[in-house]
Amino acid sequence: MDIIRVQNGAIEVQEALDAIQDSAAGGQALFLGTVRNQFEGRPSRGLFYEAYQELAEAEMAAIAAELKAEFGVAHVVMVHRVGELALGESAVLVAVSSAHREEALRACQAGIDRIKARAPIWKKERWADGGTDWHDDPAARSGETPL
Repeated sequence: MDIIRVQNGAIEVQEALDAIQDSAAGGQALFLGTVRNQFEGRPSRGLFYEAYQELAEAEMAAIAAELKAEFGVAHVVMVHRVGELALGESAVLVAVSSAHREEALRACQAGIDRIKARAPIWKKERWADGGTDWHDDPAARSGETPL
């Protein structure tokens, strides 16, 4: 079963593992991106994610279809958080299953790379000193709202 979702609320890892279970799958891979306490050496206290949800989910579904075609994976789960996230919380999950481990690993890597490159999801760093910065969005860096 595939799951493609942008959500405000905790990512359930067990739900993803259950969704990619398949008796024909010899390989399962899961990537879980979590909020770290620094970025490029600068202390952070958390993140805020904002997304164009419909478009982000449509793009993630297109990526899932690509992974199936390119790597022969059977099941794909992609979940990305929005809203405020504290240190240690899960921000993004990609999980896949396939007949072989190599395809599963390669597909999982491609999945997270493509989400980061193509899905309209914006990340704001909450610095320990109280400041904030949007990542990877020139308009947001200029003070405009990314949506």
